[in-house]
Amino acid sequence: MSDTLDDLAVLAPAPATDRRRLRLPWHLRLLEAATAYLPVLLMGALALGTWWLVNVSPAPEAERAPMPPRHEPDYTMQRFTVQRFAADGRLRVQIDGAELRHYPDTDTLEIDSPRIRAFGPDGQVTLASAIRALANGDGSEVQLFGSAQVVREAARPQDVLEFRSEFLHAFLSAERVRSHLPVWVRQGGAELRADGMEYDNLAHVVELKGRQRATFVPRARGAAP
Repeated sequence: MSDTLDDLAVLAPAPATDRRRLRLPWHLRLLEAATAYLPVLLMGALALGTWWLVNVSPAPEAERAPMPPRHEPDYTMQRFTVQRFAADGRLRVQIDGAELRHYPDTDTLEIDSPRIRAFGPDGQVTLASAIRALANGDGSEVQLFGSAQVVREAARPQDVLEFRSEFLHAFLSAERVRSHLPVWVRQGGAELRADGMEYDNLAHVVELKGRQRATFVPRARGAAP
C-alpha cells in the first residue's frame, strides 16, 4: 500500500510554487538561489578575509635583549682640571689636560696631554705626564703612553726618584709603577736602564727586568749623604 502511495506522489503535479520557479528565466533562478545562500556566503567571505589578514599582518617583534653600552664617550672636556678628594677632604689627585673623554662602559678616562699630581697619605707628591693617558674613574690607576714620565718628589734633591719610558703604568694609591717596555730610572747620581721594571715604593724595592745597565756619578766631596 505504501509503495502505491509513493508512486502516486511522484506522478502528482508539482506544487504551484515549483511550477512558477520553473517558468522563471535561468538568471532569475540563479539570483534567487544566491539570495537563499547569502548568509553562508557572507560568513565564508568573512572567514577568508580573517585568514588573509592573519597571514599578511607583520609578526610581532620578539622582545629584544638590552644592547650593551657602546664604547663611546658620554661626555668630553677641553682644557680641563679634575680633582679627586679623600673622605677627610684632602686633595688626593689632580688631573689637567688638553682634552678628556669619559667612557661609561668601562668607567675610564682617556686624556690628551695629561699632567697629574697625586698626594700620598704622608703628603708626598708624585707627578706624571705623557702624550696620552688612560685612567680609571677615580684616577688612582693611570696608564701613560708616549714620552711617559713619573717623578716622585722628596724633601732632599738626591732622594727624588724619576722614571721615563714609552709606557708607564702607575698605581697612585698603592704607590707602584711598572713597565714592560725599556725604562730609564734616575735617583740622585745613579741612572739605571732596563728592558722593564716593577717599583714598589712602600716596600722600597725596584725590580729591573731583562738587559740592564747602570751608571753611578761619584758624589762630590763634602756633599751631604
